[in-house]
This record gives sequence, C-alpha cells and structure tokens, in this order.
Amino acid sequence: MTDRSNDGRDGAAHSVSVYRADQVRVVNGANQGDGLGHADDLVPDDIYTLSPVAVRHRLAVLPASASPFRIARGTGIGTPGAELHLDCVVSFMTGNGRMTEGLVLVETDDGDVAGIYLMPLGEMTARQDYALMRIDRDAALATFAQVACVSFTAGTLITLASGAQVAVESLRVGDRVLTRDDGPRPVRWIGHGIRRATGDFAPVLIRRGVLNNARDLRVSPDHRLFIYQREDRLGAGRAEVMVKARHLVDGDRIARVEGGFVEYYQMLFDHHQIIYAEGIAAESMLVDSRTRAVLPRDVASQLATLMPGHATSGHDALEVEDALLDRPGLAELLRRASAC
Repeated sequence: MTDRSNDGRDGAAHSVSVYRADQVRVVNGANQGDGLGHADDLVPDDIYTLSPVAVRHRLAVLPASASPFRIARGTGIGTPGAELHLDCVVSFMTGNGRMTEGLVLVETDDGDVAGIYLMPLGEMTARQDYALMRIDRDAALATFAQVACVSFTAGTLITLASGAQVAVESLRVGDRVLTRDDGPRPVRWIGHGIRRATGDFAPVLIRRGVLNNARDLRVSPDHRLFIYQREDRLGAGRAEVMVKARHLVDGDRIARVEGGFVEYYQMLFDHHQIIYAEGIAAESMLVDSRTRAVLPRDVASQLATLMPGHATSGHDALEVEDALLDRPGLAELLRRASAC
C-alpha cells in the first residue's frame, strides 16, 4: 500500500481543478469507449468528448521540484499522501480549429495507477469533439509551474528607480526597479514565454482608471495586485491587501481576454517585491514549490545561494480570503477604498 506518512501537513498545498479521466472519453478512434489514459496509452487523432454530466473536482497537491508530487490533505478527490505524477501535456483541436490544452495527472498506489485526472488549461464544452493532436511528456512540470507564475504581458510599463517607465520586454537583468517596500532593487532574472490565451493562460485586462491605473493593464489570472485601503471597505481587518486579478473580473471593465497568443514576462528580485506596473502596485514573481520549475536549471540550483531570503519573503499574509471577494462591484469598491 502507499506510504501515507506525508499526508499534506508538510509544505504549502495548492489546489487545481480537474476532471476524472472517465469523464473524457474516446468516441472515435483506436481507444474508442475508453476514458483518457496516461501517455503510454494515448493515440493521436482519437476523438474525445466531455461527458454532459462531468463536474470539476478540487485536487489538492503538494508540489515538488520534480514529479511525482503528493496529494495533500483536504483534497476533494484522490487519496491524501498518494503520489501524483505529472504525466504529459495533451493538445486537442475542435472541428473549427480551436486548440486547447490539458495536463494529465496520474495518481499511483505502490506503482499501480489508482486514478487519472485531466487538468484543463482551456475551456472544454460537453458534447464537443476534441481531436488529440499532440502528447508532450517533457512539458508537464514546466506547464504546471507556468499556470501559477505571476506574469505581465508585453507592453506593460514598469517604473524604474529613476521614475522612468519602460516596457517590461525592454528590461534587462541588473536594471533597478522601484519597489514599494525596499526602494530601488536590481532585477535578478527575467523570464519570457508565449502561450495560447485560453483558460488559465488567458490574461486579465484591467481597463485604464478602474484601479487608478494609468493605462490598460494585462496580467496573468493569479497575479496579485496590492491595494492600500484608506478605508477598510473590504472588511479584511487591515489596510493593506493583495487580491488576485481573477477575483476582480466583472466581464466589463475587468475581463478575461481569450483567443490568439499572449506574450508573458516574469521578473525575479532578491526578495518577493511589490513593484509598479502602469502606475499601480503589483507583485513580482515568487519562487515556491510550484513555480520553481519555470526557472532555468542553473538559476534554480543556485537560488538559495544567490537569493537566500527569497523563499521567506512572500506577502501571503496580505492576501484576502475568497469569502470576502465574492461580491458584485469588487473592483469599484477597492478603487474607492484606495482613493478616499
């Protein structure tokens, strides 16, 4: 039986949304009638559909620097303590040519498959045909990490120590950026990637002025924005709060931008920092157990030496609990709270 001594009490758990493999079945092809399998069993050009009664489950995981991970306590599916392998990234195409991706996660018990899950990275619709186009065994860990990375889109203006503003793609390692807590600080590493703008990779657009930003701001969905409330209208019990961009989406002035590709940039400092993008405060990248895989191997291996205080410098205490964010007009409430 699986050793469940590590049942999720060690380290920080992350929750992801998944479908059970038997909810995504082959309706035409070599594996007709079967649910989604692991990489060894998948056959390109098989046609899949999502069951009309499919529901997403919350899978709590304890990420590590390499696969396998562990399923954490409090999970909504799977067995706490069991190994969870990041098996592969699958790419599907619909009949109208739209591409969507997903991560195949495999739970094991003493080496035997105990469960297979699909973590969709884009929208999937019941009764829609999805042709399996690609199976990538090497990209799973990095893709999982990229979902959690805080990223700015190309063109975002970042405030330098001098007060000048420069597009994020023009920043270079060593440039001194203005931080809220520590003044001018040099950039230690800059990451860059292009993703399909779907699902968890579709950027959130915050239109000019909505949060007192000087221009439109586009960031990754999990990017946390720092807001100083002159009046605690949120009921957080403190003036300083951080809110993920995804929680602010109202479909109008703050919206997810789906379609095409998005060019994302991440920046790393000695410590996790709050910097200024388009005139408003937003976090820099924090390297933790989930995002570490995004870093080049040489940077990741020397992180503790190059940036010894980084891992303990997060601003998690400022993040607002979800229950306080589930309300209409959240962005306007925060704008007024910060402008009182």
